[in-house]
Amino acid sequence: MLSDAMIRSLKAGPKPTKHADGGGLFILVNPDGKKHWRLSYRFAGKQKLLSGGPYPIVKLADARKWRDEAKAHLLEGRDPSTIRKAEKKALAAKGQDAFEIVAREWLHTRSKVWSERYARITRTRLEQDIFPGLGSVPIGDIDPVMLLTELRKIEQRGSVEMAHRIRNHVGEVFRYGIATQRCRSDPSRDIAPAMMRPAPVKHRAKVDARDLPQFFAKLAQDEGTRMSHLALRWTMLTMVRTQETRFATWSEIEGLDGNQPLWRIAPDRMKMRSEHLVPLSRQAVALLKEIEAANVFRAAGNARLGKFLFPVATSKSDVISENRMLDILYRMGLRGKATVHGFRGLASTVLNESGEFEPDWIEVQLAHVARGVRAAYNSARYLAHRRIMMQWWADYLERAEKAGLSGDGQAAR
Repeated sequence: MLSDAMIRSLKAGPKPTKHADGGGLFILVNPDGKKHWRLSYRFAGKQKLLSGGPYPIVKLADARKWRDEAKAHLLEGRDPSTIRKAEKKALAAKGQDAFEIVAREWLHTRSKVWSERYARITRTRLEQDIFPGLGSVPIGDIDPVMLLTELRKIEQRGSVEMAHRIRNHVGEVFRYGIATQRCRSDPSRDIAPAMMRPAPVKHRAKVDARDLPQFFAKLAQDEGTRMSHLALRWTMLTMVRTQETRFATWSEIEGLDGNQPLWRIAPDRMKMRSEHLVPLSRQAVALLKEIEAANVFRAAGNARLGKFLFPVATSKSDVISENRMLDILYRMGLRGKATVHGFRGLASTVLNESGEFEPDWIEVQLAHVARGVRAAYNSARYLAHRRIMMQWWADYLERAEKAGLSGDGQAAR
């Protein structure tokens, strides 16, 4: 018999290989590494084969349940293949009302405003946890008990917060179904009290404001590569996410010769598909000169690598890895105490506590546009105010660094 560990360890060969679990059930490993369930059986004197879906979307326990159901049909004198065809025909007869069809329509409409990455994550969640149980059911026939049953499976594997996220996705699908006249109600609204409560949100560990001088003192002593240091400093100054720093390009930088330099990040690089503008402080502009000086590929005219601020020739992505900046923090003794993402939280805390800036300005600059920001999102919203704010933040960091290097230990506000 197979086990999940055995299945995960199966390697692809030059030809498809079969690995039996028993009772005619086996997993087929193709040369491309993809694994699919198959069921071999005899009916009316003929050998037949039935497909059971891909692994790990169809888990081992689910595949065995499917095998046992097929065996039960055989004992009743019914051909599982004929039953499968009848089910597909019934689904087709129901037209565009199956939950999976409605959900994929919804995904298509939302993908126009989401980043490619977030759209892929949402689609995968539904494909793995909802479509197997409810995908073929007409959306109007799904009731709260049916939906809760699927979400319970997610909770039972310890993914309580994920169950709530998927409930939110499913709720949006139902609301889309109501708008397109495929269903009349949203059963996800009635099951929240019956679901397990997720653990309190733990914010990313971050350097405390009072520890910034000491942080910069240790940073000056770190022996990491110059590129890693430049990338970390750029991330801190601009308050962006690690991914936005990693894939930053020179074509995104504007106005360096004027008095309003700007970093314009394209929508497809943002968590939400909205253009993001980062006003560049004097310190950020100065740092750009150091970054350019360190970019040997740009100097050599290498079009592929030279377009990035932080290129790495040996990287599959052509840019600095996710861990290069984090490794600096680890060497400084901050493992478990701070993350690169945590500097965004630090900036939010310091700017809010200063009392000099409106919360909406801070939220827009952090690209937190889903909630808490009034009116429709506009990439240039509060841009003049945010430019002043970003210069204040850069000055704050500069004072903290000077205090740390001088041994003062105090960052002047």
